Amino acid sequence: MPYAESNGARIYWEEHGSGEPLLMIMGLGYSLEMWGRALPAFAEHYRVIVFDNRGVGRSEVPPGPYSIAKMAEDAEAVMRAAGWAQAHVLGVSMGGMIAQEFALQYPERVHSLVLGCTAFGGPHAVSASAAVIAILFARATMDAEEAVRAMVPYIYDAATPPGRIEEDLALRRQTLPTAEGYMAQVMAIMSWSSYDRLPQVSAPTLVIHGATDELVPPENGKRLAERIAGAELVILPAASHIYFTDQPEASMNATLTFLRRHALS
Repeated sequence: MPYAESNGARIYWEEHGSGEPLLMIMGLGYSLEMWGRALPAFAEHYRVIVFDNRGVGRSEVPPGPYSIAKMAEDAEAVMRAAGWAQAHVLGVSMGGMIAQEFALQYPERVHSLVLGCTAFGGPHAVSASAAVIAILFARATMDAEEAVRAMVPYIYDAATPPGRIEEDLALRRQTLPTAEGYMAQVMAIMSWSSYDRLPQVSAPTLVIHGATDELVPPENGKRLAERIAGAELVILPAASHIYFTDQPEASMNATLTFLRRHALS
């Protein structure tokens, strides 16, 4: 199994498909298995690398707290291990924060940037409701099944077929994070912001967000797109935080259209 060494941690990664390189970065507490619905579609067109952020899945769980900057360095270590000089970079939720940081730290490594259901952090971001934030922290102390289901009403659209959500939860159960790894990632999110630095992002950027997202309200996507010169914004109706499950065809079409328009060659 392939691992990259980064800042004292072994980071697990996988490669799928062929074509132009696409690095995909997952969100809070989720392992790469949560790309299960989107990965096959991307791998039909791209050479995709997915990995487990530090603290989850098959990557190591060093003592926290973590930082978004350190997790961006982990992503760069994965790219180096894969032998890539440059790639399209796609990140969702916390992974979108890591992708922003990656684009700021390593601008020469990013050909295009896709930021899904994410925010720029800090006091300028639009926070979730107090009830949602309370559940986010409480999940670290819940039993496994309760933790898996606690956020469902806030991250899936009400119109999404229950069977599709259950498929996601089955993937989630495969690699539940430890309380230590989960909270170390939460603290990374809480201590990070890119707001003042976003005008430095030079890569072509797509911001994509679900209109009914209660975890990262959609106003964050709008403000994020405004901070990045030339960024495109797609707001998906009837989609919440896990927009690639709520609206798989619409979200995939929007992302692939953008990536094709910004091909490496």
